[in-house]
Amino acid sequence: MLKISEASTSLHYGQQCFEGLKAYRRKDGKSQLFRPDMNARRMQESCKRLLMPEVSVDKFLDACKRVVEANEHYLPPYGTGGTLYLRPMIIGVGHNIGVKPAPEYIFCVFCIPVGAYFKGGMIPVNMDVAEFDRAAPAGTGAVKVGGNYAASIYPHEKAIEKGLSDCIYLDSATHTKIEEAGTANFIGITYDNKFVTPISPSILPSVTKYSLLHIAKEYLGMEIEERDIYLDRLDEFKEAGACGTAAVIAPIGGILYRGKFHTFYSEKEAGPVIKKLYDTLIGIQFGDIESPDGWIVEVF
Repeated sequence: MLKISEASTSLHYGQQCFEGLKAYRRKDGKSQLFRPDMNARRMQESCKRLLMPEVSVDKFLDACKRVVEANEHYLPPYGTGGTLYLRPMIIGVGHNIGVKPAPEYIFCVFCIPVGAYFKGGMIPVNMDVAEFDRAAPAGTGAVKVGGNYAASIYPHEKAIEKGLSDCIYLDSATHTKIEEAGTANFIGITYDNKFVTPISPSILPSVTKYSLLHIAKEYLGMEIEERDIYLDRLDEFKEAGACGTAAVIAPIGGILYRGKFHTFYSEKEAGPVIKKLYDTLIGIQFGDIESPDGWIVEVF
C-alpha cells in the first residue's frame, strides 16, 4: 500500500510510467526472468519523455529479483502455464499542484500470480477497427505511460459491445495503416512466409515483438520485415496475431472494418506459423528451449 499526497503529479497530470514482465518456474524448480534488461531500458525511455529520474538497469533488475525471491511461494509450478507477473512503476508524488515535474518520485515493483492465458487452446480473437486514435504522431505512443491505456478503455468497450475482443488502431495522420492491436503489437504472416510487423514512431517497442522477430529469422528461417501495413491490403496475410507479455501471441481470426469482415487463417484455430512462434517463445521463457545469449536472468 502506498500513501501519497493528493496533489501528486501522477494523479493529476499523468506523470507516471510502468512496465510488465513475468517470472517463470522451470522444470528443475528454478525461476527465471525473460529479457528484463529490455524492460529496464524501455522504462528509462518513458522516464526521459516525462521528465522523471531514470532507474538504472542494475537497480531495476535487483528490485525485480528481490520481489520474486520474496514471493517465491506465489510462483506457480512448472507445467501449469502460470507465471508471476511483475509490475515495476515510477510515479510522481509530493505537494505540487502546478503542471511541472514532481518534487519526488516513488519506484516500486509489485507482483501477482497469473494463470495460463490460453486455458482451452489458442482460440483466435476477432477485432474491430477503432474510430479513435491511440496516440498522436509525436505524442507518447512509443513509451509505456498510463495515459495511452486510459485512452484505450472506451474504444475497447465499444468493441466488446459489438461482440468483438478488442480494437485495431490506425495511424492518426492518415487512418490507412495499422499501428497496434489493442494493447499489443500487430504481427502478420504473408503467403510467401514473411513475418511482418508495423513500423511507426507511435508504436510501443514490445519486448515480445522483438523476441518474435529474432525467433522468426533465427529459429524458423523466415524473412522478417518492419514496414507499413495498409488496412486495404490485408489479403497479403494468411495469419495474423497480437503479441505482448500477457498472451505472448493471441491469434487474430478476423478484423471488422466499416461493416466488412476480413478473415485470416481461421476463426476457430491458430495458424501453424503463429502456433510455432508461440511454442518456441514459450519454450524459451520456461527454460525448455535454449535461449539466445543474454535473454534469461536466473533468480534462484
